Amino acid sequence: MRIVIVRREQGIALSMDIYADNLVAGLRTIHPDWDIVEIAPEPWSKQGNQWQSGTGLRKYYERLWRHPQAVQRLEGDIFHIIDHSNAHVAYWLKHKSCKIIVTCHDLVQFIYPEILKGQSRFPALSMASWKYSVGGIAGAARTIAVSTNTANDVAQLLHIPPAHIAVVPNGVESYFHRLPATKIAAIRQRYESSPTSFCLLNVGSNHHRKNLPTVLRALVMLRDRGVDVKLWKVGEKFAPELSAFIQSHQLESMITFIDRPDKTTLLEIYNAADVLLAPSLYEGFGLTILEAMACGTPVITSNVSSLPEVAGNAAILVDPLDIEAIVAAVCRLRQDANYYQATIELGVERASLFTWLKAAEQTASIYEDSLKTTQQTPVKP
Repeated sequence: MRIVIVRREQGIALSMDIYADNLVAGLRTIHPDWDIVEIAPEPWSKQGNQWQSGTGLRKYYERLWRHPQAVQRLEGDIFHIIDHSNAHVAYWLKHKSCKIIVTCHDLVQFIYPEILKGQSRFPALSMASWKYSVGGIAGAARTIAVSTNTANDVAQLLHIPPAHIAVVPNGVESYFHRLPATKIAAIRQRYESSPTSFCLLNVGSNHHRKNLPTVLRALVMLRDRGVDVKLWKVGEKFAPELSAFIQSHQLESMITFIDRPDKTTLLEIYNAADVLLAPSLYEGFGLTILEAMACGTPVITSNVSSLPEVAGNAAILVDPLDIEAIVAAVCRLRQDANYYQATIELGVERASLFTWLKAAEQTASIYEDSLKTTQQTPVKP
């Protein structure tokens, strides 16, 4: 069987690189006889091209024209578009005798359309382009959703029949694991001078759905109640309005910002933090909570979207807008050593259930099942 993996431009979306790299490695492990080909758009920020990325035109040319043409020229039994944002490629494959599979990770732009305002110079154009792209999902033989929550969104928002949707959860890289206590102590000293501080970790972007204003308000409430607490913020810098909040509430000394750490540093940070605080308003999956669990770090997360199905009973689930509930969860973990240790053990066990090899096995079965059908869903641009 020949499989064509249609990727995003590498280095643009780290989560998509993680998904593609681990899925392909798993497929090659369980089916070494399969011919697996990968193709990605040319980097639209490539130097020396007449259309520089700053104009915004190169991005659309590469994504919507040159890349689909390159994919169309390939031959394969299965074309797996590993990101719904590239599902427009399906329009170009409708005349080929192949099966199209699309993975949908989330439909956050439908839920929070304002997310594009801070990411794009032309939000309206970006939204129109995104809707055009995800519309290509209708032409897939099967849609893979990374969670039941995402599967429900695909069915309701894109009107895809539930029978055409399969849920295949993401895995956790085995790289994320618990480090020895002595090493963790040394890491703590690197990031936090006070041995008594209770360190909260937040990993990710500063998008509205990440709910960072609530994280900061919880930090204020904890401080005002005399709790010795710190926040480690990993990922994007705080947006201007959040920085203003930090200054006005004099939180600067309580926050350590770690800008886009490499994998080794992220492993260390997960291990050294006391709690992962991830009260997102919406997640298609929520991989960071499993990475933290695998490293033996308790998790406080939201009771909405996909997070309860990913966390199971291994995390503290709260209303993401209930600051009192978040503060109470932090205080209980800080004060109750037995509860803290039990939460660690539940988390490690939970994370072990999500492997990329299992995801690859489920995906391979979907490939094989799709080839048994004789009808490809018609796709309209």
